[in-house]
Parts: sequence; structure tokens; C-alpha cells
Amino acid sequence: MDREARVFAESHFRGLEGCLPRRVGPQLDRVDFIEKPDSFSYADFFKGYLLPNLPCVFSSAFTEGWGSRRLWVTPSGKPNFDYLLQNYGDVVVPVANCGVREYNSNPKEHMPLRDYISYWKEYIQGNYSSSRGCLYLKDWHLCRDSSAEGVFTLPIYFSSDWLNEYWDALDVDDYRFIYMGPTGTCWSVNICGRKKWFFFPPGQEEALRDCHGSLPYDVTSPTLLDSRLHPMRDHCSPPLEVTQEAGEMVFVPSGWHHQVHNLEDTISINHNWVNGCNLANMWHFLQQELCAVQQEIIDWRDSMPDWHHHCQVIMKSCSGINFEEFYHFLKVVAERRLLLLAKGMGPGKVEGGKGTRLGPEQAAFDIGRIAEVLESVVAHPDFQRVDTSAFSPRPEELLQQLEEAVAATTSL
Repeated sequence: MDREARVFAESHFRGLEGCLPRRVGPQLDRVDFIEKPDSFSYADFFKGYLLPNLPCVFSSAFTEGWGSRRLWVTPSGKPNFDYLLQNYGDVVVPVANCGVREYNSNPKEHMPLRDYISYWKEYIQGNYSSSRGCLYLKDWHLCRDSSAEGVFTLPIYFSSDWLNEYWDALDVDDYRFIYMGPTGTCWSVNICGRKKWFFFPPGQEEALRDCHGSLPYDVTSPTLLDSRLHPMRDHCSPPLEVTQEAGEMVFVPSGWHHQVHNLEDTISINHNWVNGCNLANMWHFLQQELCAVQQEIIDWRDSMPDWHHHCQVIMKSCSGINFEEFYHFLKVVAERRLLLLAKGMGPGKVEGGKGTRLGPEQAAFDIGRIAEVLESVVAHPDFQRVDTSAFSPRPEELLQQLEEAVAATTSL
């Protein structure tokens, strides 16, 4: 990030005055296609898509140097099963059964990759049919489970990635996934194959809900036309449709309801992320999740000891994170940004390369975003019930450090 992009971003968030961007997204008639890497800078992506929260598709030219596109795919463009078996055959991977629904999702099992590839070959030979149903390899943490060296290179546009920065710092987990599956299964880069995407801008998903408040399992289902089941369906605009070809990269913005179908045998690399541009959305989501948990067990509020603590435990079980861990997430990222600025790399100095990797301007922007969200966290009644006596630094102390850093960088 250069200084111009930082000033542009800070002006954008000042205009929001601490509020989330509007829930009803802009009316688009298409998703932009970015053709040439040489003429598309990080600042172009940041100001044109990341900050306004709009989807886009990058051409295959952006990923042509990836080892996975060369090694995981046959000359005919099909999955290279022999290479995958030789290098990853014994790795245990999660597999979802797309033909079975449990609580509006697909049940998962775990199996060695060689067993999944054996099934996949059988599925293809059976004219894309199997007595075992349609199985989809989903959420395989390749970077965590085995060496991913040379498989892919993190695109420079997604280099501000707080989720994986946090988990890498803890050396525990990550949010980098591999998906594989046959035709008909449900960020994202196609290593091989084709996908069909359906996008609904933020807020539009509310019109998709049924009379019980649930989102549809399949947005293409004829049941959505039943006004008794989906009374708000007429208020929803048609989705934006994108066909993603091999090598292309789709940017999926925060809050965009989407559905994906494999049109061919497909392998994709997917990457969930959070950064300063959507941090407030994450905090808003966590507050909603806690409210939902509290509502579910409200009848035990007066009789259950430590009811508020139990709500946080349940929230972590359901969402993978609660208020305490969210604070630690903010702390890890904040301390790394403060350290970078403390090294004397003041904002305004030229960053290395094209100004797209993490540098002082990006650090200053991130600190400002964390400070704004942390102020809201510290003031939240349910966070105030969390025992922070052993936290180092205490939340109020970290907030003061961030506010001082914001004041110092604003004057430069």
C-alpha cells in the first residue's frame, strides 16, 4: 500500500462514521474481468474492489507460474491423478457427501487421498454416477498437513491476510484450502476444470430466506418460486453469474451470498481471509453469533451458573472463535504492526517493490482499523464480562497504544 491508497482508504472509513457499509449492495450487471497482471496494481485492486467490496475475476495469466497448474494437471487439462497419488496419496483428507443434507450442509468423513481418487476414477468411469453418491474433497489444509512448496504463490493482491498471519504466528491452523470434485458438486483459483458461480450482493440474501428464516440449500431450486415458502423472493434481484475457467481466480467479497457448481472435474485452491477492510464486518458477525447463542439458551439465564461464560463456550464451538479469542487475534496483528512502525520505518517512506507487500503505510492503516474495532470490543457489555486479568497487555492498554500510534502516524 502506498500513501495515496492509505489516505484514500482512511477517508473512505471516516465517511462511514463507524458504521458498516450499506447492507444492500450495489446493483451490478456483470463481474469485472481483469486481464493483464502488468497493468493492474495492488492499488487498483484495493481501491476498485477490496475497499468497495466488489467481486472480480482475474485471468489465468495471474496464476500461470503456479506449480500446481503445471504438475497437478495433465496436458489435456484433466486432474493428474498419478502425480497426486505419488505425492499426497497417504494424506488423510475431509470428504463431503453432496447427496446428503444434515442441518443444511453436507456430512463429512475422512479418508486417505488415494481412496478418494479411487472413488473419483470410479465415478468418472460410471458416467458420473456411483452408489456412494457424489463425494467432494472439501477444506483440505494442504499447507498445514504437508509441504505446499511450489504449489501456489500467494497473489500480491491478497497479501494483507490477517487470518493466516494469526494462525501462522500460533503455528496451529490455517485458512488455506484445497477442493477437488467431479462434475455436479458444489477466492478461489481453478487449477483445472470449470465452475459456475452465483453471486448475491450483501442484503439480497434476506429476500432468499424461507418462511422459517433459513437460507436456501440451493439457490437454483424451483422451490424458491413458491411464494408461500419464500415470501420475499420477489424482492431479490437475479444473481450475478460467472463461469470460472481453468487458471482463473475469483475474488469473493465479504457478505456476498454465493453458490458454486462444478461444471467439470475440478481442482481449486481457496483462501479465506480477513484484513482491515472487512474487520468491522467480522466483529459485527461475532456479535450476531453471540446474540443467536444467547437467544437459544435464554431460558437458562437465571438458573445456569456462569451463563454468559457458557454462551462464549458455545459460540466458540459453533463459530470457531469467541470474544476472548477475537481479542487475541487483534492483539497478535496489532503488535506486529506496532513493531514494524517502531523499527523506524515511518509512513511516507518508500516501500519495497511496488508498494504492495506489508509496509509502513499498510501497517499504519491496519493500526487505525484495529483501534476503531477494539474500541467497540472494549465497550461491549459481554466482553466486559470476560476475565482479562491475565491478558498481556490488557485490552485498555493495547487500545491506548494503538490510539497513540494513530495520532503519531496521522500527523506525518
